[in-house]
Amino acid sequence: MVDLTDPGSLKAFLGRHGLQADKRLGQHFLCSSRVVDAIEERLSSYRGMMEIGPGPGVITSRLANMAEKTIAIELDDRMISALGESAPGVDVRKADALKVDLKAILEELPSPRGLVSNLPYYITGPLLTRIAEVRGSYEKAVLMMQKEVADRVLAAARTSARGSLSVYLQSQFSIEKVVSAPAGAFLPPPKVDSTVLQFVPKPTGIEDEEGYFKLVRLAFTQPRKTLANNLVGGYHCSREQALEWITGSGLGELARPQELSLPEWHALWAKIAG
Repeated sequence: MVDLTDPGSLKAFLGRHGLQADKRLGQHFLCSSRVVDAIEERLSSYRGMMEIGPGPGVITSRLANMAEKTIAIELDDRMISALGESAPGVDVRKADALKVDLKAILEELPSPRGLVSNLPYYITGPLLTRIAEVRGSYEKAVLMMQKEVADRVLAAARTSARGSLSVYLQSQFSIEKVVSAPAGAFLPPPKVDSTVLQFVPKPTGIEDEEGYFKLVRLAFTQPRKTLANNLVGGYHCSREQALEWITGSGLGELARPQELSLPEWHALWAKIAG
């Protein structure tokens, strides 16, 4: 089987199939054995694998050798025929990952299940949300994204990078960095570096998750403003009511959303939900 982590081999493979990266789809093909090895290590014990956006199959070919069953979701027709050579044992399905029933597809796979993706730059946020929404159907996700986005996902309380995405994902997953993927690890090289993160689903401890995540979104509407100002605007409540929620959950009146830890978010939601 051809080793697509070698840049020369990947270029030859793409040329043989008449392929090149499509900027409209945000395509940059991984060609780093160091990065692929790190991803493979995190998923080596998983029997069922789903890959979103496999492209020419750089990661897919490794998954096919590891798992009992691998399903790949690919939107680009040009890549589907190429995957027949690079990952012949994989069930490749043409579909839009933002629209297809990911839960149903995941549940076709044997457990434990893993999910992997080099997230397309232009749909990273919506795709992270979709992957989070089906977290009950897999045991681990290993996802590559722009370093800037990964830094936001990992951002701790009281840091400037912390935002609604940080709280949304940290509430649902134990997250850790797997490996850095500099621009030179891709063909063609993008203008930014990337990072691979591991996501292990965990219970949120929140009964009304929809209401809780609505609070998080509203609270970060204007991140530089105080929590009180955002709650007044988001819930259309009085300032007195907003301050009662805030101080009643043990926070200061001038607290800002990026300052709150997960336990503090939980306490605030408990006060609002009554």
